[in-house]
Amino acid sequence: MEDQMILLKELQGLDQKLNAIGQDQRKLETEREGIDAEVVRIREMVASLEGSISELEEQRSQLRLALDQEQANIEKSEGRLPEIKTQKEYLAVLKEVDTAKKLNKDLSDQIEAKNAEIAALTEEATEKQQSLTEMEEQISVRCGEIEEALKSFEQTRQGLVKERDSQIKPLSRDLQRRYRLLMERRAGVAVVEARNGTCLGCNMHLPPQLFNSLFLAQEIKTCPHCSRLLYVVKED
Repeated sequence: MEDQMILLKELQGLDQKLNAIGQDQRKLETEREGIDAEVVRIREMVASLEGSISELEEQRSQLRLALDQEQANIEKSEGRLPEIKTQKEYLAVLKEVDTAKKLNKDLSDQIEAKNAEIAALTEEATEKQQSLTEMEEQISVRCGEIEEALKSFEQTRQGLVKERDSQIKPLSRDLQRRYRLLMERRAGVAVVEARNGTCLGCNMHLPPQLFNSLFLAQEIKTCPHCSRLLYVVKED
């Protein structure tokens, strides 16, 4: 039984190392996912800005066409003035020209507003693109570091898994099952030391007879409070 307890302690040490490696791997993978998500977010922002700029440019183009058309109408109307013979028609054409000029002024103001919007969005898009370029350079380095670290962790993990497989084979199926359940239910601590009559897993006092029987190492005992597998360190 003493040999089995030694195996269990070593097995737990291996499992705890594997758990720590798994946590480190997940942290790095989460960091990488966060980096990828941030890059996607900024790319989408740049694309959205570029789309808004294109839309504004199209609207500005339509306004310019309308302005050109109105200007042509003004010139055409003004060209008719010398040929008009009645004052009524003359005044009607002047009113038409005045209305067209007011429309032109409104169209010109709208074009200027579009120009201002386009300039502001272009500046923002340029800044975002620059930030993205700088970020991608930094990300390339960091992602390379993460990839190397993950490879190293995976190599270590595979070695520990092989060692664990050989370590668990000599244990009975029942003991393997008990150990596995305890590891799951007791936060990765299935095997604990009993010292001075106390279980160091739950810090509860053990019955004296149970504690004393641990020194005989005739069978594997469990804590009556937390069910962890108990061992004692014998003093020389």
